[in-house]
Amino acid sequence: MYPAIAYARAFQQADPGGHILFIGTGKALEENILRQEGFPVESIEVEGFVGRRVLSMLRALWLLPKSVWRAIQILRSQKANLVIGTGGYFSPPVVFAAWMLQIPRVLLEPNAMPGLANRVLGPLANRIFLAFESAMPFFSSSKSRVIGMPIRQAFVMDHPPSPPRKVSHLLIFGGSQGAQAINSAMLEAVEQSPILRESVTLTHQTGADDYERVRRVYEALGVQVDVQPFLFDMPKELAKADLVICRAGASTLAELAAYGKASLLIPFPHATHNHQEMNARAMEELGAARMLLQSDLNIGRRNRIHDSRHSGFASHGPAILGSEKSSCH
Repeated sequence: MYPAIAYARAFQQADPGGHILFIGTGKALEENILRQEGFPVESIEVEGFVGRRVLSMLRALWLLPKSVWRAIQILRSQKANLVIGTGGYFSPPVVFAAWMLQIPRVLLEPNAMPGLANRVLGPLANRIFLAFESAMPFFSSSKSRVIGMPIRQAFVMDHPPSPPRKVSHLLIFGGSQGAQAINSAMLEAVEQSPILRESVTLTHQTGADDYERVRRVYEALGVQVDVQPFLFDMPKELAKADLVICRAGASTLAELAAYGKASLLIPFPHATHNHQEMNARAMEELGAARMLLQSDLNIGRRNRIHDSRHSGFASHGPAILGSEKSSCH
């Protein structure tokens, strides 16, 4: 959603009289974010295919004609001149409806490994914008361009901050819905590490479902942590952070890069086609982050994953999750 919001803001700036509508799935978080951003949203009933059981896949197929018809109604009522699909299972009905109505269509592929939705929609698109060069072979080269990842203006800084001399403030988040595995690892790390309890301040986005559990554990440990179910002002939170522990979604990586923030990336292991791990590896190869697989999210394994060939932040990335010997430099 946030790359789409970045596009929407750019269109507003170029054409203040233009009208922008988001089409989504009707989820509460989605609608809350768009309400905060000031954009109207219409919903369609649609479900994903990948990684689902047979009955769920059959239901998703059954919903497709209905969702395409609903998308046609929305596009006609809005007299749409352009449709931008940002991937995900709710894009195909809308982009296909636009193709049927002969409305120009643009796809944004934010990941190093393209998702199934955009791969299927590629032949129907007029233009395809890619964030990673590695995605180019999956689409027609004549209509594909590598442009990087659209980010909101709030993340654009004239002078990115210098790297910190030591980690004083740590930001932890696991995507918009949180990540229980990361939450649990941080709670264990804080319990075992005097550095994290006494020398580092923390902001922790937990996701709505895990918020109360995480808040209560921090409270029982007697640690003052800014615990939030969701962080709406991510530019402000990133600006404060010296080090970020997070998933490896494409929007997150673009925002980290814009701020020049050191990060420890923990890819979501069940992401479609394992695209988050590919995103994280691409960042690690560029020297912009350190990757830690969720299967290694165990303090007792830190010596096995520690790589002495790296220096600075890279050498202390995994160790910060609980090593009492780490200086956090």
